[in-house]
Amino acid sequence: MSYVGPDSDGFFDGDGDGPRRPRRFSGGPLTVALAALVPTALAGWLIWQVAGGPGESEPAKTLPAASRSSSAGADTTAPSPSKSGDDGKKGGGSPSATASKSKPPASSAKPAGSGPLKGKVVVIDPGHNPGNFRHTAEINRLVDIGTNRKECDTTGTSTNAGYTEAQFTLDVSRRLRTLLQQQGATVELTHNGDRAWGPCVDERARIGNKAHADAVISVHADGSAAGNRGFHVILPASVNSGSANTTAIAGPSRDLGERVAGNFLRATGSAPSNYIGDGTGLDVRKDLGGLNLSTVPKVFIECGNMRDAKDAALLTSGAWRQKAAQGMSEGIVSFLRG
Repeated sequence: MSYVGPDSDGFFDGDGDGPRRPRRFSGGPLTVALAALVPTALAGWLIWQVAGGPGESEPAKTLPAASRSSSAGADTTAPSPSKSGDDGKKGGGSPSATASKSKPPASSAKPAGSGPLKGKVVVIDPGHNPGNFRHTAEINRLVDIGTNRKECDTTGTSTNAGYTEAQFTLDVSRRLRTLLQQQGATVELTHNGDRAWGPCVDERARIGNKAHADAVISVHADGSAAGNRGFHVILPASVNSGSANTTAIAGPSRDLGERVAGNFLRATGSAPSNYIGDGTGLDVRKDLGGLNLSTVPKVFIECGNMRDAKDAALLTSGAWRQKAAQGMSEGIVSFLRG
């Protein structure tokens, strides 16, 4: 969700407030273990969470203090820079010819079928929009995110070969929608490539609120420096300022995020981020309008780093994207079934 460029050693958090350097650690046991995907206390906890988790009468486990304290194929289109803003990152690029020819179905929710999630509503928020780079004036205008004002949206990032984050998020979101609908959920996308740009981050939050969603997930991929790898799930901090009040959803959103992280790890085999979240795969933030303005449980997931060659190879694989969607789906199902 943040991006400086392929040659940069820095890292920006994409919220327009300036640089946030990645937290690098010496080659201690936790770092080495995660890099090698060897089970650790955290990985064991995540796998326990997705394999069984607490019973209905048992309180959910909490993560280590470190997290609690932090409050298919690519084209060759070169990315074009854009201003970094809320819920986004610099960079991006035009959609590939193949992607632009497809006609996606409408983003409105379809009637739910039968299944364990019948009666549940899930909103999926594909990060950015393939058309944003053509509408810089519109996406650069400031909107109210509750605590202050930030850019409506950004272009997103891309792989070095030009596969854009907006393409990635739409593909994964459609796959996720299908999986959740098969479980009986009513599913709505905030957009489906069916609008020229946006929606703005405040509207994305309103869509989930208006739907009275039982869960909302915003799908992204990061744009950090090469060597920074892995996924992380962004949780809303407890914020009560201006028009933002997440006090009622911070706890349920953490539960949702923990379940998504655990199932994503299991389904994809990807390790938690080695540069954000202290190895927990979780990051708590109070500067994202999409979270600040939500009145229903909501999380973001950064599926990997598009600027790292190894992560990019995964993100551009259709088979891996299906695993990513499966992991998210299983996490959401786990949350909704309790």
